[in-house]
Amino acid sequence: MSYKFIKTNNADGLITITLDNPPLNVLTIPMMEELADAFVWAKGQTGNIILLDAAGKAFSAGVDVADHTPDKVDRMIEVFDSIFHNMYDNDKPIVCAVNGAALGGGYELVLFADMVVASEKAKLGQPEIQVGVFPPLASYMLPRLTSMPHAYELILSGEVIDAARADKLGLVNAVLPADNFAEGVKEFCKKFMSLSPVVLAYTKKAMKAGLNKGFIEGLKAIDDIYLNELMPTADAKEGLNAFMEKRKPVWQGK
Repeated sequence: MSYKFIKTNNADGLITITLDNPPLNVLTIPMMEELADAFVWAKGQTGNIILLDAAGKAFSAGVDVADHTPDKVDRMIEVFDSIFHNMYDNDKPIVCAVNGAALGGGYELVLFADMVVASEKAKLGQPEIQVGVFPPLASYMLPRLTSMPHAYELILSGEVIDAARADKLGLVNAVLPADNFAEGVKEFCKKFMSLSPVVLAYTKKAMKAGLNKGFIEGLKAIDDIYLNELMPTADAKEGLNAFMEKRKPVWQGK
């Protein structure tokens, strides 16, 4: 796909969406429209995982303040929300790589990824409260990702934290050296690339299906995906047969 403010690539099943609006990857309405579309594109690609990363010295400094004016704010929220709708609608696992600052709407993109890899120089935060507003998506996600007291502290103070603090709060999967960050991200992603893309997708779908449900209802939803969607696939059969035959599976992606 060809875009003005982002780049996309599919290299052997690693589907990459890169923010590329220098110098700080500020999210304008046109850029967010492209990003929402890119996740639709990614859903249709053959591959194991989606990597969301950024070019330049910052992941993203957030949504353009000029797009918060009364004549633009309704459209801004509509387009911004569409990004997350399209991320949620995507059964491929999404890994976010953060090297530099991810603030405001930029950090909300990070929060909605399934896994997060941060460089040791990453700065993460929701400073919206300091300019008289609050972050809608973070208000939904942070209480689900860390404790309520920590979620309140981060959103109500607008504090920007470093990667080490985010790690302690359970908000990142790994903190990597900044010098070799790109290679470290590749190594993190590599663990998923030898697996079946269809099994990865159904596993993520099952985890989402059980979220925010009681035990009986949640387990029933997960079992339904396991029995009626996963087990009929060629890759589920191949994985089990390969294990019993003591050989490596040959995935078909279906």
